[in-house]
Amino acid sequence: MSDIEIKRRRSIPVDVGGVTVGGGAPVVVQSMTNTDTADVEATVKQVAALARAGSELVRITVDRAEAAAAVPEIRQRLTKQGIDVPLIGDFHYIGHTLLSEHPGCAEALAKYRINPGNVGFGEKRDTRFARIIEIALQHDKPVRIGVNWGSLDQDLLTRLMDENATSKTPMDARAVVHEAMVRSALVSAELAKTLGLADDKIILSAKVSAVQDLIQVYRVLASRSNLAMHLGLTEAGMGSKGIVASSAAMAVLLQEGIGDTVRISLTPEPGGDRTNEVRVAQELLQTMGLRSFAPVVAACPGCGRTTSSLFQELARDIQDHIRDSMPEWRKSYPGVETLTVAVMGCIVNGPGESKHADIGISLPGTGETPAAPVFIDGAKAVTLRGPDIADDFKKMVADYIEKRFGQG
Repeated sequence: MSDIEIKRRRSIPVDVGGVTVGGGAPVVVQSMTNTDTADVEATVKQVAALARAGSELVRITVDRAEAAAAVPEIRQRLTKQGIDVPLIGDFHYIGHTLLSEHPGCAEALAKYRINPGNVGFGEKRDTRFARIIEIALQHDKPVRIGVNWGSLDQDLLTRLMDENATSKTPMDARAVVHEAMVRSALVSAELAKTLGLADDKIILSAKVSAVQDLIQVYRVLASRSNLAMHLGLTEAGMGSKGIVASSAAMAVLLQEGIGDTVRISLTPEPGGDRTNEVRVAQELLQTMGLRSFAPVVAACPGCGRTTSSLFQELARDIQDHIRDSMPEWRKSYPGVETLTVAVMGCIVNGPGESKHADIGISLPGTGETPAAPVFIDGAKAVTLRGPDIADDFKKMVADYIEKRFGQG
């Protein structure tokens, strides 16, 4: 964790199935399944994987009657496996109908997510929105009012564009869209409150797909409301593009104290691992010093002094071992997520970086003496030599964890 504390925006706390969002609580990591929710087995499997990876809230699509009917069984099967992660229902177009006709679904979910831009139009929109809020009140559930610029309320946008066109100081079109998004979220929240939904049952989001737009929209939204907020760059993209775009946008906002829960919306490779979005979210929060999820492995990037691949292989092996071990380590070694490990490749920065870590090794670079000093808690502990340097260091890491974090 960083010694520099980020001053968080003081939002109203919301209880989502036992997980606190806002109110100064740690920023919550959430994710979303991409299975057909009507496929109970596949959805349970993916929710379980996301939860084990560290997702503290998991959103599932509820788009038709078969999906709504499956939700209670999904919840029941997860509970039997000892997985109590809160489930969020993602509703569009017919959420009012599905929640009305499937009370078991309404009860099994920990939160409802609705988009005011596609609830309906005109009087139907208000009636349908009111029905969802009524059901949320009946079941004592919070609601996320999630505006998305891909499905923005066109009536509101048209009205604001017309007003802007006749203004003495007109804004550019993009600024009008920003205002429409903020206004849509706030007006919908006010409507929900007039219907009886309390502030501590409302979470807002206003998601866009461009980095600078997201920053501007959330800055304005945060300046006008103290309701809890969910951060996410929608349609972020695949691979490194999605990771970089999401991190660039959310890091700025998080640094300004804006955001109570986050999701990294990555497009997975075909057949790819959905849990990657959870790990990226955790790494973002941990890198910024906002949360600690797993031990950090610092490793040098390599250069002409490190033609040996030993430090790369050792860094990879330790990182993989930590990732695989964390589910058990969290139970057996409280606080292990704060551990720092350094695996360095030559004498230039190796000893110094290793001293800064809890435990670190400085491996020999090209032409250096085949010896690897190991530093523990800032002091040189031993110098490893021979063909088993990597295995010896792994054992030292395991011994250090047991000694420092073990409860025996």
